[in-house]
Amino acid sequence: MPHVLSVNVGSRVEFDQAAVGHTGIGKRPVPGPVEVRAPGPGGSGVAGDHISDVRHHGGGDQAVYAYAREDLDEWSAELGRDLTPGLFGENLTTTGVDVCGALVGERWRIGGVLLQATSPRVPCRTFAGVMEERGWVKTFTQRGLPGTYFRVLEPGTITAGDEITIEHRPDHGVTIALAFRALTLEPALLPGLLAAGDDLHDDLRRRVERRAFDPA
Repeated sequence: MPHVLSVNVGSRVEFDQAAVGHTGIGKRPVPGPVEVRAPGPGGSGVAGDHISDVRHHGGGDQAVYAYAREDLDEWSAELGRDLTPGLFGENLTTTGVDVCGALVGERWRIGGVLLQATSPRVPCRTFAGVMEERGWVKTFTQRGLPGTYFRVLEPGTITAGDEITIEHRPDHGVTIALAFRALTLEPALLPGLLAAGDDLHDDLRRRVERRAFDPA
């Protein structure tokens, strides 16, 4: 049964390798029900979770970040180290569901919360600094397992163990993994993301149109 293994939040810590000198990427599982709601600009959708670089993270279209335990396990085997829930900065560590195979606009019901998949996570230097792996941004990008950002359509609480139910899957075929490849390694795929129609949020649409149709 697809479900949430852990709900993870992070506190602000000083970090020289972060673009703004501090970060909330190092998240840890928390017990009990956690409030999840649509945040304001630059905020996290998960109560108690800190966002440092509000220019590039947080806000309504990046309210909640999910990563699959199965994908963490692949990385653990490759890197030869244990990767604990929240290490990648994910708010939800999941099992039994293909997070990167989610379609843009797909809706997940978890506990009392309804989430909608919006976009992939693109790795940054803070992530690389936390991982302390040589060439991490390139390695992570080439693997193509970015995890998924969600917006919050209906607020509520999520608790570790809550079932994940996919309530709606669009028929356009634009997955989070496809969007990630288009935005990083395969820009020729960018025009195809427009097939997602209204499910493509405004910021991502602008990025697609700018990069696809204005190469300069």
